[in-house]
Amino acid sequence: MKRPAALLLGLLIASLLQPAGTSAAACDTCPVASVQPKASHAIRTADTSHGCTTRTKSGLPVPDPKCTPGAINPSVTLQVLKDPAFRTECVRDCVTSENDKGAMYGFYSLSRPTDNQGDNQACELDHLVPLELGGADTLDNIWPQCGPSNAELPKRYFKEKDMVEDFLADQVKTGQMKLGAAQSAIAKDWTKFLGKATDFCSKNPKTCNGGQ
Repeated sequence: MKRPAALLLGLLIASLLQPAGTSAAACDTCPVASVQPKASHAIRTADTSHGCTTRTKSGLPVPDPKCTPGAINPSVTLQVLKDPAFRTECVRDCVTSENDKGAMYGFYSLSRPTDNQGDNQACELDHLVPLELGGADTLDNIWPQCGPSNAELPKRYFKEKDMVEDFLADQVKTGQMKLGAAQSAIAKDWTKFLGKATDFCSKNPKTCNGGQ
């Protein structure tokens, strides 16, 4: 299925121009005043003109880098991430609605799953650069991460990426990795951190709460 780049651009513009009343309440009441919920800086310009295809690295799914290059919210700095008052709800659904995000299934030529919750969850509309690492809530940072269908929920790909997100967030907050380096690395290839993340989460289960 080919989707014109203009369609993605149109969705992005429409979501940016949505009435203020459609934003989640948390977008207007974030306790960290410096956070700008709709701020976004794309790593590269998204192009869906030739359709999007999920790729694999180390046997694990990664998004099409042309369609989902990743994007960050520059107002979510290290200082903000370390502020105990900050919650990802401050930026979640402030730019794109769940319906906007759902359009990414079509770009990737995937059917939107039904009963996609609990143990039946087959896919996640994942933030490539997670919100807990200062990712933006724009469509160029979102992709449908699905499967494997025959695995238990904790072993599905989106749950494994959640561990990577929690591991990298801890690395950043404890000063072991620069925020920008972590954002670039997870946007390029989240799979290369899975081994370290699995080990980290096995030793720090309270820190690994499911990603953002």
